[in-house]
Amino acid sequence: MLNTVASSLFGFIYVSIWIGVGEGSSLGEYGVQGMINYVAFNQACLWVTVFLTNGLGLENSVRTGQISMDMMRPVHLFYMLMCREWGQIAYQFLYKMVPIFVLYVFVLSLSLPDRAFTWLLTACALLLAAYISICVQYLIGVCAMWTTESRWLVWANFAVSSLLSGFLIPIEWLPGWLQTISRLSFYPYLQYHPTRIFLEYENGTALFGSLAWCIAMTFICIAVTAIVRRKLEVQGG
Repeated sequence: MLNTVASSLFGFIYVSIWIGVGEGSSLGEYGVQGMINYVAFNQACLWVTVFLTNGLGLENSVRTGQISMDMMRPVHLFYMLMCREWGQIAYQFLYKMVPIFVLYVFVLSLSLPDRAFTWLLTACALLLAAYISICVQYLIGVCAMWTTESRWLVWANFAVSSLLSGFLIPIEWLPGWLQTISRLSFYPYLQYHPTRIFLEYENGTALFGSLAWCIAMTFICIAVTAIVRRKLEVQGG
């Protein structure tokens, strides 16, 4: 509950900032109310697209030696951790994202899509975004196999994501070179595209990009796991 309340307050702070900015600017195609909708939805969906278990728990598993047992299980390591994380995402969706979003709907008078198809596209975009984030956290966690410390990568990823995912500011308002970097990465598919689909600024074609990144990330995770099975270091052992 504390995390949910704190996240809600951060959202109100971001909204207040954009309301202030909007007093002297038209804010492009969004307008003031559009930016309120953009920021509010972004803040709510963080809990299913960004705020996942750090490294899927692999860092702690390496430190305790549990990783050796996990690698011996008759199930692929990535698949096992992914399934466990989907449970965490479902929990955060029900008890964090939904309450925050409902609060914003009433307090900030958010505009909701009229078409059921938009809701369906948004759900698909969020599911694909969550899967991409799972893959990213898995790759971060795998680094602990050799270093026993990968938490710094979690925070580095969060910092980069806050900028390149369109969370703090729409991607089209970034400097040209940052826009290029952002659009060549998977980050816009975590926040920017799902939000614009929900606000009906996009028709859902971005889902093809999300799907392509999901496929690519899956192969990378499988390949990295194969490498890990050949060389595993647990607390120097």
